[in-house]
Formats: sequence, structure tokens, C-alpha cells
Amino acid sequence: MEDLRIGVIGLGLRTSLALAAHRPGRGSAVVALCDSDPAALKSQAMRFEAEFLTEDYRELLTRDDLDAVIVMTPDDTHERIAIDCLEAGKAVYLEKPLAITVEGCDAVLEAARRTGTRLYVGHNMRHMGVVRLMRDIIQKGVIGEPKTVWVRHFVSYGGDYYFKDWHADRTRTTGLLLQKAAHDLDVIHWLAGGYTTRVNALGDLMLYGDLPRREPGTPRPDGWLREFDWPPTRRTDFHHVMDVEDVSVMNMRLDNGVIAAYQQCHFTPDYVRNYTVIGTEGRLENFGDGPGDTVKVWNTGPSGYRSDGDITYRVPEAMGSHGGADPAIMDEFCRFVREGGATDTSPVAARMSVAAGYMATMSLRDGGAPYDIPPIDPELAAYFDRGQR
Repeated sequence: MEDLRIGVIGLGLRTSLALAAHRPGRGSAVVALCDSDPAALKSQAMRFEAEFLTEDYRELLTRDDLDAVIVMTPDDTHERIAIDCLEAGKAVYLEKPLAITVEGCDAVLEAARRTGTRLYVGHNMRHMGVVRLMRDIIQKGVIGEPKTVWVRHFVSYGGDYYFKDWHADRTRTTGLLLQKAAHDLDVIHWLAGGYTTRVNALGDLMLYGDLPRREPGTPRPDGWLREFDWPPTRRTDFHHVMDVEDVSVMNMRLDNGVIAAYQQCHFTPDYVRNYTVIGTEGRLENFGDGPGDTVKVWNTGPSGYRSDGDITYRVPEAMGSHGGADPAIMDEFCRFVREGGATDTSPVAARMSVAAGYMATMSLRDGGAPYDIPPIDPELAAYFDRGQR
């Protein structure tokens, strides 16, 4: 089997994903790189054996020898770049979120259907061991039929990862209930077996808003993402535009009747996602979200709290970034490029996670008013359900 020849657009914090795709002689090889920053392009090129380097992604798309393109650029560029890649006939791996508006998502999906080019959206949490374990428990009926899902997202590094660059600017992300929460909203939908139809949310820029900001055009500090201050109020060098929320909570009603809640805070001491799923015959909860951590189930009762639960499952060991999710999702993407067909990720699900996050952000900025989720065109959804063959 010859290697798929892959081009990469964007060489920032997700370069680990491109490295997971670079397996010369084992099915795929990164042969072309693009980044608008010449310094990033030069430094990352040494990690691959790329034959072609460019600062303009449109030049990369003129190459006839590329089977697929991985897009890992800032969120506000996803829509335009993805559509251009699809129209150039390149199978696309698009890092989440699909776009920063519902309309942008639908435009990308329409382009994929119109051109017949394969589109894959990188919701890699569907390949994380803890998520797959929880889904397996649910599908086996261990807790009965899911009725409610609660997620708490503690983001200890939030001030550094999300408030010191473009992520803090709502024109680039819409907000962190979309940008950051898109992963968890997608997982909620996957575990619950439905999509959000109505949301309301509250939130605020509670802690970082009054802390020192850099002047426009000033580079991030040298120790960015290597040195971290504590407590969070000691942090400095924030992005000059900071108008997204550092605390947010949202409530959801899904189309199958499930009610869900999601909470996010960007100044906690620890970093972890905590899921609770309650069904008709029990509940599950994860304790830690990496390899070797546990998911516990309580499915007898009623009783007082029992810390050991009734069943304890261990998250399987895995190799590679994001708890083994990045190598696994690249395996699936390469298979999809070759064959099409069903995948664990879904462009429709990606659209629905953005829609939930987008409308929740609109609610948050409208005092918590409830908002309905714009439905997807049924014919468009059906196209992707058929596996883009």
C-alpha cells in the first residue's frame, strides 16, 4: 500500500496531530507544509521530510500529488480554507470547530456535498479512552437509558492557552462556549444519543478582564506555555483584545428528551473534565480523564453515598498525544480518505456542537434568554449519513 501524501496548513499548537499523520512507509506521509509565519514554517519543517514549503495555502492546493490536507489554522479561517480545499478536490481533515458560526458550518458542509470531496472534522475526543469507555458502558445498558448528562470542565491553564492570543477575541472564536466547549458538546451528544434543540447560558469575564494586557503587535512572553504563574491573578501579558468569558454555564434540551448541563472555568488549579451520566438504572462518573484513570458506576440502591460504587472500570493505557486519541483519529482519517464510509466522527455532529455552543453564547450575551438551535437541512444531513461515498 502506497503512502497517502498529505499537506498540512497551520503549524501551531496542534502540530502533534500532523506528526501523528507522518508515518512514511506505514500508510501516510506529510510531504507539504504551509504556515503564514515563516519562522514557524522553518522550525517545523525539520520535524518532517516535506518536499514543499509555502506561506500561502493556495499554492499548496495547486499540487496534484496531494491526496489530503490537514487544516489546523485559527478558527475564524476554517470556513474559507476548508471550502477552498474541498473545491480543489483535496480530502480534508478540518480541526474542530467546523466554523465559528452556524452559517459557516453549513457553508462548509454544502461545499463538501457540491464537490463530492471527502470532509472529516477532527473531534478527537471521540477517540479518547475515557470517552469510548463511557460510551461502551452506556451502550451495554449498565446504567439503563441515559436521561441527563452533566459536565464540569476545569481549565487550569486557561489564562495562558486562551487569553494570551487570538482565542480571547470573539471575532476570531465567537466565544469559548464554542471554541473550547465544542469537544464536550460533541461528546454529550454522542453519549446521550441526540442533538441539542434548545439552550440557555450565563457567563462572564470574571477574573482575567482587569489584568495587564500587552500592546497590540507585542509578541507573547518567551516563557509562554512553559512557565505558569499562580494564583491566576498574578498572570500578565494578556492579549490586547479580551472579550470572551472565563466562566460559563449552559443548559441543554436534546431532541430525545435528555437534559444536559455544561460548566467551564478557566482559572481552576487543576485541569480535568468530569462527566456524570444518569440513566434509568444507574449513573456513571469519571475520576480523571486519562489512561489509567477510572470510571465508576452506581447501579444498585437506593443508599447513601458509596465512594467505591458498584463497578469500577479503568481507562485503557494508550500511546501518543491526547491520551492516544491523535494517532487513533489519524488512523481513521487515512482509512476514510481511501475508502469513505462511516466514521466515529461526523461532520453533522460537528455542525451540531457548534450550533449548540454558538446559540448558548448568544443566550449568555442576552442575559440567559433561551435560544432554539437552527435545524440542519435534512438532505444535507442524509448525504453525510451515507458516508460520503
